[in-house]
Amino acid sequence: MTQIQKTATAKRRGRSKKQKGNSPDILDDILDDSKIKEKTEKTNPKLYFNTDTQTAIVKFQSEIVKKERDRLYVQEIMPAFEKLVENLINIHKFTGMHHTYDELKNDCVNFLFETIHKFDASRGTNAFSYFNVVAKNWLIIKTKHKAQRAKRSVSLDDPTSLTAYETLIIEEHECLPPQDALIDAVDSVEHTVELLYDIRSKVKTENELACINSIITIFENIDDIDLLNKSAVLLYMRELSGLSPKQLTTVMQSIRRHYKKHKTDSKDAR
Repeated sequence: MTQIQKTATAKRRGRSKKQKGNSPDILDDILDDSKIKEKTEKTNPKLYFNTDTQTAIVKFQSEIVKKERDRLYVQEIMPAFEKLVENLINIHKFTGMHHTYDELKNDCVNFLFETIHKFDASRGTNAFSYFNVVAKNWLIIKTKHKAQRAKRSVSLDDPTSLTAYETLIIEEHECLPPQDALIDAVDSVEHTVELLYDIRSKVKTENELACINSIITIFENIDDIDLLNKSAVLLYMRELSGLSPKQLTTVMQSIRRHYKKHKTDSKDAR
């Protein structure tokens, strides 16, 4: 007998005693049962991001059949991601600096999809906590970037409203830099990437490899990444490597030693 049935039975027995042997009202019993069920349903709502969602994420990571992967994501994972992002946007009021609510939400959900493979259930991490942090950090970075761009932007629709300094800045940026300067900039990035690959061949631990891979990814996609400041870069590295801040700090010390040694060797070679 369930708890609901026991409660309903106890109520019926109490009513029978009060009525001194008279038959209980069947309609009252039915109404009492329905009230109990309604109360139970209200106090025990089904979570939108629960253990079933985490199980689906783990299955998605190991599933090799595309059709089943699509089903897992569309039916079991994406609804939870969408609700998670909706709650974060509404609670923290992230929409102010963005064009539309749907655009911001869809971009964030797509970002979560791209980070599914980084979640490691073997560490004992809760999937909701992990993706909640990832989504919130992404929204913060995007909003800060939008705010900074808004401060730096001026309207060209009304040139008469521009200050002398703003006009000067615009004129300076109307000309492209010399071709030699553009080539040097590209060569500098390419040289840095080559250096990073050289360092990668010398690292020994998995954490060091994850760290150097994250740095290489950032440099190889430097034109597509909004690098706001040092904190933003470190956040990208944490998300790409899957390492904790403490692990990243420890590993970076080893990477720096490789980098300094490479610079010393280069000077000696000259």
